[in-house]
Amino acid sequence: MSDGAIMDKIAAIELEISRTQVNKATSSHIGSLRARLCKLQRELVELAGPKGGPKGEGFDVTKTGDCRVGLVGFPSVGKSTLLTKLTGVFSEAAAYEFTTLTCVPGVIKYRGARIQLLDLPGIIEGAKDNKGRGRQVISTARTCDVIIIVLDALKPFTHRKLIEHELEGVGIRLNKKPPAITFNRKEKGGIAFTPNPNGKTTFLDEETVKSICAEYKIHNADVKLFADCTDEELIDVIEGNRIYTPAVYAVNKMDSVSLEELQLMDDMKHYVMTSSEKEWNLDGLLEKVWEYLDLIRVYTMPRGTQPNFDEPIILHKKNCTVEDFCNKLHKTIIRTFKHALVWGTSVKHRPQRVGKEHVLEDEDVVQIQKTHGT
Repeated sequence: MSDGAIMDKIAAIELEISRTQVNKATSSHIGSLRARLCKLQRELVELAGPKGGPKGEGFDVTKTGDCRVGLVGFPSVGKSTLLTKLTGVFSEAAAYEFTTLTCVPGVIKYRGARIQLLDLPGIIEGAKDNKGRGRQVISTARTCDVIIIVLDALKPFTHRKLIEHELEGVGIRLNKKPPAITFNRKEKGGIAFTPNPNGKTTFLDEETVKSICAEYKIHNADVKLFADCTDEELIDVIEGNRIYTPAVYAVNKMDSVSLEELQLMDDMKHYVMTSSEKEWNLDGLLEKVWEYLDLIRVYTMPRGTQPNFDEPIILHKKNCTVEDFCNKLHKTIIRTFKHALVWGTSVKHRPQRVGKEHVLEDEDVVQIQKTHGT
């Protein structure tokens, strides 16, 4: 099926969904339509034509440093200037659209971490359908640990809604956690649905679950809810290729709006007011990005020396045991690991002897003790 035919089908389904009143009687039908829509959107993304390059191809930028942050936004909102001010890497900026035609990388050194910052070409409406360089931009955005969505202070909410729509359309979920659903296919037994045990389930019922599964030709599966989940969240779980990425909304050109508007946006969750041109509140933006990266710094202290505070080992809070620390240093260290001595907030005594399962905290100091006195 061609791109045009798929887009026509997508438009027809979106129109039908918008015209259907949402209630208990229509929930099953709407769930089925959304599943069909999602399958078509996936098919459209996979159908990269000759101009779009190979399937799912992003920009060829080697991942360096401890983490990756992408700048996403409409053309001429200040992404290139932001990259230049934060990293010192020149990215062409001008008062006309599409100045940046490829991905420009830079590196920020912040709190001991090396953060790779990517200035991506301006996204436009229809990017998920590969308008402009949409697929390349979005494919690269999927590799980022945090996305900075740069918004024009004069129209932040309009831009935010459009950009979120484009990113959501290709499976990027911003500032969301994976749905509290377990989904397991089986060979027989039909669809076994277990509703949320902690309270009333208002979004998903058994009929809707079966309708969604039928669209995927799934006739035997166990579906268990652990929260009040929606039909779209069940579809995400079935699709299985969703990316859950923290996002910071950098409202740029803050000098162009009133104090009242600044206060309104500054109080909103995930928002940071900035001016890349005048270098206002860039520290506040970096602090918010650091918070969303959820990293910790751990310092080494070889036996008989002082802690090395200049080059911390950077770990993610979800993977910050002593064993993870050892593996980040070198994969072979854990083979001769005996125990570790730790100074810091993760222990009661300083130092405290711990095993490889011990969970570290930010700015802990660790000394590895090996077997056989090595």
